[in-house]
Amino acid sequence: MCGIVGYIGTKKAVPVLIKGLLSLEYRGYDSAGICVLNNNVLDVVKDKGRVKNLEENPELSNLIGNIGIAHTRWATHGIPSKENSHPHLDNSGKFAVVHNGIIENYTELRSMLEKNGYTFLSQTDTEVIPNLISYYYESKKDVLKAVSLAVTDLKGSYAIEVISPYLKDSIIVARKDSPLVIGIGENENYIASDIPAVLNYTNKFYFLEDNEISVIKKGKISFFDSSLNPIAKDIKDIKWDATSSEKGIFEDYMLKEIYEQPQVIMETIGSRLKPNEKCYFDDLDIDLKNINKIYVVACGTAMHAGLATKYTFEHFCKIPVEVDMASEFRYRNPLIDKNTLCIFISQSGETADTIAALKLAKNAGCKTLAVVNVIGSSITRIADYTIYTHAGPEIAVASTKAYTCQVVLLNILAVYFAEVLGYESKELEDFKMEILELPAKLKLILDDTKNIQDFAKEVYTKQDLYFIGRNTDYAVSMEGSLKLKEISYIHSEAYAAGELKHGPIALIENGVTVIGVATNPNLVEKTMSNLEEVITRGANVMVITNQVIPDIKASCIIQIPKCTPMLSPILSVIPLQLFAYYIAKNKNLDVDKPRNLAKSVTVE
Repeated sequence: MCGIVGYIGTKKAVPVLIKGLLSLEYRGYDSAGICVLNNNVLDVVKDKGRVKNLEENPELSNLIGNIGIAHTRWATHGIPSKENSHPHLDNSGKFAVVHNGIIENYTELRSMLEKNGYTFLSQTDTEVIPNLISYYYESKKDVLKAVSLAVTDLKGSYAIEVISPYLKDSIIVARKDSPLVIGIGENENYIASDIPAVLNYTNKFYFLEDNEISVIKKGKISFFDSSLNPIAKDIKDIKWDATSSEKGIFEDYMLKEIYEQPQVIMETIGSRLKPNEKCYFDDLDIDLKNINKIYVVACGTAMHAGLATKYTFEHFCKIPVEVDMASEFRYRNPLIDKNTLCIFISQSGETADTIAALKLAKNAGCKTLAVVNVIGSSITRIADYTIYTHAGPEIAVASTKAYTCQVVLLNILAVYFAEVLGYESKELEDFKMEILELPAKLKLILDDTKNIQDFAKEVYTKQDLYFIGRNTDYAVSMEGSLKLKEISYIHSEAYAAGELKHGPIALIENGVTVIGVATNPNLVEKTMSNLEEVITRGANVMVITNQVIPDIKASCIIQIPKCTPMLSPILSVIPLQLFAYYIAKNKNLDVDKPRNLAKSVTVE
């Protein structure tokens, strides 16, 4: 889950690398480092902590070369420290490596290298890579062959960059199960884990596939398979605007991304849904009549998007839907076959568990459909079909706009499936019109946030919060609870409101905060009864609703626009996102880079 960036060209490398690292900090931020090749010498500067610490290090001024690699770390092996930070060098100081991923067999590789006289300075798995390259270089005297042999020995996941004075006009990169893109410039080229890191310089990219290697010079890029046979690749044009990766007038990326939701949802709807027309997915030709079950597989927030839309698929398509965590799906021998459609959701398209689950489904003969935000990402290259959200770059670690775009797109997909299956009704047409009205309704919520801010200020010192709801309101409660945990470090739990009396109500005592979501007219009275039960026991309650509710002694009632319950998670999640944000701000926390978390989870 670390971030890597590289540059080769005519400019001084350090400013480009620092800018790239700052834009990749959502991938990890416990240490950072840079290595520049200059006059046949590998100069390294690295430090514990945020990239800002590295940026302010006076030693950076000594790095004057125009070939360099850099890294921002999310620790896996070894504590955050200067010694464990990347780049790592081999014993001879002739090979420098940065690495994103996990080397599962590093202990046996380290043991082999130690028996051959190599010593190690860090606790990391990564340090075996430059020493392994050095080991093979001793016999082969060819850097590319040495890199190829080294990565063949690696088990696990990696995206690596290698520079060496033995190949002083090149950067070598290789990948397996970790993302890596190559940006194309004029007499210069860029490397990064994610597109936003170099989007200011180019919108033309190569995407490296698993078990591929590339040699990158300032005016030439060559690609090879694992046996070093040359291969050809196509250039991809990426349409993202570089300014969408900047905060603009907002104090934090998270707040900016919350307020972008009306616009990005409008763009996600796009041409797929228009008044008085059928839904349009021009690149889907799934034979739905032979599909007898749908699995929605994802992790974290993306899984919550699946839970929030399960009801729409079942209601309109009459196909059973099961939502599963990718990390569980891949290990439980799911009952899937050629008549199963598996939908995989991932903002980055690089989530390791989701990719593994997708491969399992492919091997079982399932039809596979990816819902992602990043063009050309790994999941899109494996799935049978891909549909894209249009959230744009999401920089804050806690997902907001990606979630709502996923929920919108999945609802439109459910409508499309229903129409393909021949389902027609006034209810379906009304549902489509309500989707088109979502951006305007979202804007109404965002225009008045004072009550949410006030309640957050009232309860931000609490140690425990609980979220309850029923049906889709329970699904969105799970997402609200996750947001609060992620950025405020407050313990919170989400419960189906009907389960309160089966145990959780024992946790309710005087002063405990409970957030109730009640948007379903058929269930609102039951949810209100559950809230009365916690109020009676001293709970401090905030209610999010679009219904007429009984007069209860809630501290805060947030009214949102009315909509069908199947679309309510898109509206009701906005107050929950803002609530988590304002809680964290009151606690003076970094909302964009919460502790222990990274944006793209590319390891198990």
